[in-house]
Amino acid sequence: MAGETDLKKLLAAMTPELRPGIHVFATLPRDAPVSDSLEPVMLFREREGTTLIALEEEAEAAGLEIVFRCRMVTLNVHSSLEAVGFLAAITTRLAAAGMGVNPVSAFYHDHLFVPADRAEEAMEILTGLAEENRD
Repeated sequence: MAGETDLKKLLAAMTPELRPGIHVFATLPRDAPVSDSLEPVMLFREREGTTLIALEEEAEAAGLEIVFRCRMVTLNVHSSLEAVGFLAAITTRLAAAGMGVNPVSAFYHDHLFVPADRAEEAMEILTGLAEENRD
């Protein structure tokens, strides 16, 4: 099940979807267990500790120190993990608007974590980018 690699096709076909809820980033010490009350959308183990992206209410209930209140945008296009330039084009456009973004690539889709208070603006930028690439 290979995803799309053509940059223009990826940008044209992308349909960004703003997911419900406020997400946050949090970290746990390297060997600390993840609370059963958490259902993170992402978990990544680094030398310094484990990074989690979870819904804000779950992270607070687990007593985690939270950072970066954000909204999750799923780019509904099956991008190949070997696609070149897709996230670069997107993050460049958001950067031009002065917006930080934390992208995460999964098997089927790429996901963006954008500042919670700028989520609607991010959606407008992404929708515009997709429209510019449609023939």
